[in-house]
Amino acid sequence: MAPRIAVLGCGYWGSNHIRTLKSLGALYAVADQNSDRAAGFAAEQDVLHIEVEDLFTHPDVDAIVMALPPQFHAEAAIRAVTNGKDVLVEKPIALTVPDAEAAVKAAHDNGRIFMVGHVLRFHPAFEKLLDLIKAGDLGKVRYIHSHRLGLGKFHTENDALWDLAPHDLSMILAITETEPLEVRGEGAAVLDHLSDFAHLHLRFPDNVRGHLFASRLNPYRERRLTVVGTKAMAVFDDMEQWDKKLAVYKHSIWQDDGQWASTTEEPTYIKVAQGMPLTRECQSFIESIQTRRQPKTDGEEAIRVLRILTAGTVAHNKSE
Repeated sequence: MAPRIAVLGCGYWGSNHIRTLKSLGALYAVADQNSDRAAGFAAEQDVLHIEVEDLFTHPDVDAIVMALPPQFHAEAAIRAVTNGKDVLVEKPIALTVPDAEAAVKAAHDNGRIFMVGHVLRFHPAFEKLLDLIKAGDLGKVRYIHSHRLGLGKFHTENDALWDLAPHDLSMILAITETEPLEVRGEGAAVLDHLSDFAHLHLRFPDNVRGHLFASRLNPYRERRLTVVGTKAMAVFDDMEQWDKKLAVYKHSIWQDDGQWASTTEEPTYIKVAQGMPLTRECQSFIESIQTRRQPKTDGEEAIRVLRILTAGTVAHNKSE
């Protein structure tokens, strides 16, 4: 039997979770500080509307998906797990590392599942890319760079780095299987005192390098992750059609009489099974609830991501 899951927060991402969990037969209830909004979703999906203050102790709710403004995630997660609920918390799970650590520790102490919404870890193209890397098809990974650009969304508490970069950082950490030794951040605030453009420069063990560029003030959308290995390069481009989302380039580079030479090859497009990442993420959450196995995007991963975000954040003077 599917677990009875409630969604707390009926905004943009919450509404996506509501519809996805309903399609999986696991949506039991919805809640939001705006009771009218929650009641509308409850009626639309034919599920319960539970007031926020009653949700955490409701005896029939097994788990809660939290899609709140990030400054409220940690406190809500702690209330949920101490009342026996498993949680899936959207990214970022907190705005400080200590708050994130407190929430994850509370889940551990109470024997609860704590999952974070790093949805691209469940993208079939990224999972296939990870398989290629682990199989050695790219050789030794030397450099990773990601670009996540677009217009909006604009938040009052978190900047482009905190809003956009967690997706890519979770993928980069999955590839490197370690935390960076060095993080250097650059940012530019155009609209107010929060960075609308953000760069992260990462150095990992064995001199593996990484670079991330996030922008919420860009005229076009870009969702691209590139991995450079000693044998080949791979590009996961989520703006492409399914048959071109994952490309491998087997360029050759060598030295000839002290001079560099190279040949370029046309990309080989890797077949990827189609599947909605959010559906796969929610399915994974349901499986973790049922089996009690920790999800691959667990609280510890979320903390590692927050450490990088914190180290790479650039502060801007509000008066500027």
